[in-house]
Formats: sequence, structure tokens, C-alpha cells
Amino acid sequence: MVLICLSASHKNSSFDVLEKLSVGAGASAESMLERHGPLNGAIIVATCNRFEAYLDLDEPFGVSPIPAIHAAIDAVSESTGVLASTLRETLHLVHGNGVAEHLFAVTSGLESVVVGEGEIAGQVRRSLEQARVNGTTSPELERLFQRASQTSRGVKNRTGIGAAGRSLVRLSLELASSRVTDWASARVLLVGTGRYAGASLAALRDRGSENVRVYSPSGRAEKFATSHNIEAVADADFAREAAQADLIVTCTTADHHVVDAALLGTGRHQLGQAAASADDQPLRLCPIAPSPAPANTVFHQLIIDLGLPRNVDPNVTELAGVALLDLETIRIHAPLEELNATSEARALVTQAARTFTAVTSEQSLAPAVVALRSHVFEILETEIERARGRDENSTQTEAALRHLVGVLLHTPMVRSRELAREGEHDAFLDGLDAVFGLKVERTDAAPPGSESAPSVAVNSGFAGDSS
Repeated sequence: MVLICLSASHKNSSFDVLEKLSVGAGASAESMLERHGPLNGAIIVATCNRFEAYLDLDEPFGVSPIPAIHAAIDAVSESTGVLASTLRETLHLVHGNGVAEHLFAVTSGLESVVVGEGEIAGQVRRSLEQARVNGTTSPELERLFQRASQTSRGVKNRTGIGAAGRSLVRLSLELASSRVTDWASARVLLVGTGRYAGASLAALRDRGSENVRVYSPSGRAEKFATSHNIEAVADADFAREAAQADLIVTCTTADHHVVDAALLGTGRHQLGQAAASADDQPLRLCPIAPSPAPANTVFHQLIIDLGLPRNVDPNVTELAGVALLDLETIRIHAPLEELNATSEARALVTQAARTFTAVTSEQSLAPAVVALRSHVFEILETEIERARGRDENSTQTEAALRHLVGVLLHTPMVRSRELAREGEHDAFLDGLDAVFGLKVERTDAAPPGSESAPSVAVNSGFAGDSS
């Protein structure tokens, strides 16, 4: 068994590629399993700044994982439209013991744009749940992901890395604070009603926002508005409300642009007509510091696009007085890591990964341990039956024999765990063969200490491959 991770993130991939991967890659796990028989399981983690495929390959250590990687890349390419050649140049590979440490770090927020952000742990958990629904998980991937969630909780509870409730939502509002002059009076339009919408509304209220409305492309605005005590915007009023808002925050899962220049232009036209019908009263100036725009414009809007794929067409910036803050811009302005908290968190992640690997190594010798116990107890039962046939059996004698066997097996059991953790699997297997004549095939993954280096580019060794 070998664990493999193929990873694309804000650290090694363009925003355009991540955007495409976020749309269709989630459905590629089943195709991966169909394309490569030795794959036991596949779990896809796709977020706004990350795509990762975790694979459980049923091959002995030493067998090349390249065919499985090719199959996974082809499946992702087919489901997203991203060329296989692009994926080979973009994706990074981690396999063997390094996979656990990588996933634990990701789930703990150590690899996020905003180090320590809390959303990723839930996204990883939901990825496992989706794999269960699709039937693409495996026992080893289940154990890996469950341990990742436990590690994330431990890091959160024992370090200060997420103490400020940091997230992309809060970072974006922090960046917006240089433009918003009065949060209490700013007219805010929230587009979306999912998890990010709830987090966005909470963050807005923490900053003092009181005038918030919500619009949902999927028609869920009324329910969200009622449960959060804000006003819902109907489809017919969306353009006008979008043009009238000082701040628009979009966070939907729609696969198309929800806000664009045409929508804002229509809304501005409607507002202009409304002003004319009201004795030409001037439009209200927004409490947003103006971006470079004609001096006579009254539209000073800031749009925060947290969606992936993009919720907002970049052409909105062609309109006078509109500024756009999207994920790509947010990523550029992400704060540096808090060194002490991050170091402590990484130490916890590393220790958790070592423990996971040690347990995996011990489990890899389980067939050999079972074979030894079965062999010894078979001999024991034979001797007990022989004693019964000679009328030499007694309850006390049988109990003594069973106790003796337990004592004799204790040291081999302990040594099997020690040798497994030290990567000396073959020493135990050779000993069984030499002493008892038991031949057990080795089925473990990489021994401790191997294949645990930092990620390397998948395209290493792929020269000359066709897409």
C-alpha cells in the first residue's frame, strides 16, 4: 500500500488553473479508480486556493507510482478541461510517509493563504464525507483523513495560530478597511447564502456593519435573511441594489459571473431614472474612499469576490468608481506567518505524522504476526489434543500451556512493533522464515524515513510524455 498526493495550490499554480480545477475536479475520483485497477481509493480536496487528490495505491513498496499518477492526471484533465501537460507541469507530488504530514499541515491551516484559517478543516472533512457518498474512499484513506481532523483540532487547541479567527473573509475585510470610511453606514450587499456567506456576515457585523442585504442566485435569500435578521433582495431588484451598494461581497458556488459591468450599468441607469423622477435629487455619495475615477462620479464601490470560480467579471473595473478585490489580490496581500505559533503548530503536525506512520508500519507486519500466532497456537492445540488422547489432560495443565505460549509470544510481538517503527520489516520476516519456516509476503508501504522529503514536481521524469 502506498499513499499518493497530487497537489496544486496558491503556492505553485496560477489562479486560472485553480479556478478550472475547482469546477469539475471533484467528480474525477471515480474515474481515477476506473482507469487504474490497483487504486483502492481516491479523495479529492478542492477549495478556492487548493486542489489535491489523495490516492491509496495497492502496490508493494518499490513499485513505480507513475502509472497511477498518469491515470489520475488524465481523469482530472477529462473532468476539468485542463490539459494533461499543464497538470504535469503544475501538480506537485508527495508519496509515502510524506503524505500524512502534508495533509495534517493543510488541514491545520499551515498551507493556507491566511496561515491558521479555520475553513480548510471543514472542507477536508466534507471531502471525506463526499468520498464516502461516492464510494471512492478506502480504510487507509479513512484513517488518514480522520487523523488529519484530530490533528487540526489539537493544533487549534494547543497553539495560538488561529486565535484571531483568521480567514479569507476577515482578511478581505481588513484589506477593505482602508477604503470603507464608515462600516455602520455603509450599504452592504451579500451575494450568496452558503457557509462563506454566514462567515462573511459575522465578520461584517464584527466590524460594525448594520445595513446588510442578501441576494441568492439560487433563490435562497429569503430563508437566509429570515434566519440572520437581514433584508432579502429579489431578482427584479438585484441590478439596482448592486449599483446602490457601497460594498458588495460575493461568495456563491455559481459557475458563472453573478456580477458584471452590464448588471451594474443597468442598476445605475435605474437609479438615474429614479433620481430624475424625484425632482433630480442627487444620488447618495457612498462612505467609501474613492478610487482613481472622474471627479464628478458619485459611484464609489468596492466589490470583494470570494468565489471560485469567479463570481465577478473583472470588467466591472471598467466602470467609473468601482474597485475589485478578488482572491488573487487577497493572496498577494496575505500577512506573513506568526513565526512562534506556526513553529509550534508544525512541530505538532510533524509528531502526529510520525505517530501515524509508526502505526501504519506496525500494521504492515500484521499478516506476519497473525501467521506466527496461528502457527504457534496450532502447535499448542495439537499437543493439547494429544494429551487428551493419553488421558494426561487437566484444566490446570491446559491453562499452564496456554500461559506459556503467551509468554513465549510476548517478545516476538514487541520486537515486531519495534522493528516496524525502525523500518526493519525484513528482519522480522527473515526471522520467521529462518526459525519457523513461515514465508510471509511483505505488503507494507515505504519504511519510516523514506519518501518523506518535501514535495517534488510531478513533471520530474515526465519529459517527452504526450498529453
